[in-house]
Parts: sequence; structure tokens; C-alpha cells
Amino acid sequence: MLASLIPILVALLLGAMAPGPSFVLVTRTAVTQSRRNGLAAAAGMGVGGTFFGTLALLGLTALLTQVAWLNMTLRLAGGLYLLYLALRMWRGAGTPLGKAAGTPLAMNAGAATDGRAPSLGRAFVVALATQLSNPKTAIAYAGIFAALLPSSSVSGGPPSHLLLFLPPVIFLIEAGWYSVVALAFSAEAPRRAYLKAKGGIDRVTGTIMGVLGLRLMADAVRDMALAR
Repeated sequence: MLASLIPILVALLLGAMAPGPSFVLVTRTAVTQSRRNGLAAAAGMGVGGTFFGTLALLGLTALLTQVAWLNMTLRLAGGLYLLYLALRMWRGAGTPLGKAAGTPLAMNAGAATDGRAPSLGRAFVVALATQLSNPKTAIAYAGIFAALLPSSSVSGGPPSHLLLFLPPVIFLIEAGWYSVVALAFSAEAPRRAYLKAKGGIDRVTGTIMGVLGLRLMADAVRDMALAR
């Protein structure tokens, strides 16, 4: 069984490491908030990835490929959410960290100016929503499993033990990778570099997030047009 799982695990890890909105969000959370918040964001990414992976294992991603309007609606909503995050980044670019402490993506490593610590729950929820913003992730999982997952000789689908084994593995891979990212970018050197060029970095990351949101929406509209 282990030999057949190695290609799946490698594919899942490479997918998690691919740069995108999730990477942008975790790095920025780790730099501008705290290591704990970065790790909370990593956990949110893990839960979102596990949700999509479980949908793929259960075959529910067929809804996204067969019901075109549902696919497009979810992707448009995800794109709008990424644009919202991009706007928040741009609006906070010219604001010092202390004064921007009330925004979800602009808290420093310690406490906000009013003495409140940055919310771990909020970091988790923002990360989870970002991970769930692109339903194509579920389709990507389905492609990996369809190509690499062994089939049961009895049911023809994935073996039952893999249905139980893979979801927690997906969580460990997703949350593990983004935990490494959070630990790296919450170190002192990245923080100092960010403080020196906060405005420019915020505008660049906001632009990247906005472009990714627009691309997600454009792809949804294009795929819908091709399906007609």
C-alpha cells in the first residue's frame, strides 16, 4: 500500500506548495501579525484542503463539473472575496501597523494599540475562507485521485481504508507546509524587512491577490461561455 501512496503524497505536497492566494495570505499573516496567527492560518488552510480532498474522495466534485452554474457561482464568489482581501491590503498600505491594528491583515506581532491581542480565530477563519475561495482545488484533488488512487476490486471505488486515511494526511500536508511558511516568515529578519518597506510590500501583495481574484473570475466566465 505504501508504494502506491507515495506518488499521491508527492502530488499532494507539490499542489500545496504551488504559489497562490493561500501562500500570499499565510506569509502576510505571519509577517504582520504573529507566529501564532500564522500557524492558525496554516491550520485554516489545512481544514480547507481537507474539506476539498474529502469531497474529491467521495466523488462529490462531479457536481462542480456537471452543474456549470454552481461552479461559476462559487468561483465568482471566491474571486470577489480575493478582491476584497486585495482592497484591504491596499487601503492599509499607507497606515502604520499600530494604527491599522483593527484590520484583519494588519496587526503586528504583539498586541494592538488598544491592548487586545490579535485574534487567532480570525486568522483561522480568513485563511479557511481563502482556501475555500477556489473550488477548482477540489477538481484538482479529484484529478490526482483519479490518476493515482488504487481502486477496490469489490466496489470499484477507492478502498475504504484510504477514505479514512487520506483526509487526515491531506490536513497534515496542507497545514504542515503552511506551518513551515509561517515559521519562516515570522522570523525577525522578514519582519524587519517588511517594516522598512511596508507600503510597497502591501501594494504588491494586494495587487497579486487582486490579479488572482480577477483571474479566478475570468476563468469562471470563460468556462461558462465555452460550456454553452
